[in-house]
Amino acid sequence: MAHDPNRRPAGTPEWLTLGQAAKYLGVAQSTMRKWSDLGSVAAFYTPGGHRRYRRSDLDQFLDRSGPAAAAARSSGPLVLVVDDDERLREYVRANLEVEGYEVREAGSADEALAALGEQSPDLILLDVMMPQVDGWETLRRIQEHTGVGAIPVIMFSGKVDEESAAEAESRGAQAFIGKPFDPRSLIESTKQQLPV
Repeated sequence: MAHDPNRRPAGTPEWLTLGQAAKYLGVAQSTMRKWSDLGSVAAFYTPGGHRRYRRSDLDQFLDRSGPAAAAARSSGPLVLVVDDDERLREYVRANLEVEGYEVREAGSADEALAALGEQSPDLILLDVMMPQVDGWETLRRIQEHTGVGAIPVIMFSGKVDEESAAEAESRGAQAFIGKPFDPRSLIESTKQQLPV
């Protein structure tokens, strides 16, 4: 018997709560709320004001915004997010895509350099604290590959204090976001450095 992709397993609800929908898409509930508020994902409200999501709407959203869809459409400026923390990359990617950016992710210096070889980004968000090759060495390798200042770089870290801002600037980075680190400040810095 052929598999019908539109048929849900028995017992799977068509309507999902905010928490279930966020889990289904693999994002935080705050991201889900933002996508709803912006109209990116259709949400319905109960008489009590709670959000409900139709599974078929979430599937359509995935089809529209997944990697294949992103490659097929012409997008806004390209941002490369380099960080070994997959959850942070996902958060930044989701929020920047909603703002109109095209985003690529790299989990290491090697992945970042490979991404540079494929397509030059308009901006790089680079974590300082990464295993094997840290952000400072990654910045040096990027500059060796593209030239100092050829691609703006915003460096960030939740473990390094603001004294590193001077070091980041002296090494050619456009900005540094340190302790206390808030991912939203990374989104705002991106929008200031590279308006859509």
